[in-house]
This record gives sequence, structure tokens and C-alpha cells, in this order.
Amino acid sequence: MEENNSTKSTEKTSSELTEDSILEESTKSDEIESISETKEEVKKEDSEEVSEAKEEKKLDLPKGTYARIKTNMGEIVCKLFKDEVPNTVANFIELATGEKEYTDPKTKEQTKGKFYDGIIFHRVIPGFMIQTGDPLGVGVGGPGYKFEDEFHPDLKHSKPGILSMANSGPNTNGSQFFITHEATPHLNNRHSVFGEVVDGMDVVNEIGDVDRDRRDKPTEDVVMESVEIFEV
Repeated sequence: MEENNSTKSTEKTSSELTEDSILEESTKSDEIESISETKEEVKKEDSEEVSEAKEEKKLDLPKGTYARIKTNMGEIVCKLFKDEVPNTVANFIELATGEKEYTDPKTKEQTKGKFYDGIIFHRVIPGFMIQTGDPLGVGVGGPGYKFEDEFHPDLKHSKPGILSMANSGPNTNGSQFFITHEATPHLNNRHSVFGEVVDGMDVVNEIGDVDRDRRDKPTEDVVMESVEIFEV
């Protein structure tokens, strides 16, 4: 998937108390307090169950390095192939966490920050892939530098959910990447595979099905709100 280098591409009740009503209101108050305590207990139990469920989900993941991509349409969890393509994964992680310096495309100044937060998916093609990582949101932006391709014989565009670097030719990787909907073998040895979706493929497919314009850009913004890196 090439970077697009052209224009195409959220009662209170008040009551009067009398001597006769004080006991009644006091009883009601006790009942309300009891109900409130019960609700708090239920809420606490529910919260604990949710936390346990999340923990169980984490424990289900094999040991490795992961990225949780939070979008305004849901979450996508990806395993990163840190051992196989260390340079590509390091670039992605350091941009996501704010460790890596990049050139702000608007001010042209060197800066640091969580690069991917707030970036949109600027290109979506059903049955093919969804693409993001351009701070300009049009397909030509990046971090102000380029790095070499990194291929591994075991990493291919062999199925849905493959994370791979977008580029404009050999050794022109930056920040843009895409996630496949289907196997795309024609992209092998042209784009650097660096991860795969392990949870949230339904979100990937939903993003691919949004309305888009003639340049394959969603008519309503699909936003990558944050990218969280975690280890299991």
C-alpha cells in the first residue's frame, strides 16, 4: 500500500418535615442509605468482575510486545514482531510513546510527543486495507525522516489483520502503516510487515466499511485516539 502522493488517491425531591413525618422520613433515609450501600457493593463487584475479565484477557495473550490502538470506533490489539523486525517495531513504539523526535509537519520544528494520538485513518478500501499514520491526514505526511525496509522470511501479507508499513517506494518508511482485510501477497517484499491483529478485527472491518469519498477517505473522521504499548 503506497502512500497517497496525489490529490486522488457526551429530582432532587424536597419534602416538608413535621413531627409526625420525622420518623417516616428517617426510616426512608435509612432505606435509601441501605439501597445506596447495596448499589455501591454491586457496582464494586461489577467493577472487580470487569477488571478480572480484562486480566483474564491479558493472560490469554502469548508472551510478547503489544499495541492497543484505541479508535473512536473501538479498540484494535496487535502483537508486534519485535524480534523479527526490531528496527521497524522500535520506530513504531517510539513514535507511539513519544520517545522519538520527529518534525512537526505544520511548524517544521523538531519535537517530541505521542505522534499517533489524534491521527485519522485517511484511506480505507473494503476488502483490501485501512491506512493511517499521516499527521496531515491526506496521505503525504510523515515524521520528517525515512528509514530502510526490513523484511523477514516468516512475515508475509498472508491473511487479514497484518500490520505493515506504507511507503512511496523502497526504503521510504516513516510513520504511515496499514492493516489488511485480506491476504495481499503482491505486497510481500515491498512493504515491511511488523505486526498482526490479535483482537479487534471486527473494528478493522467496520472501519473498512465506512462511507468514503472518491479518494477513499472516510467522509466522517475515523480517529486513532491513542496507541498504548504493553508487554505480556
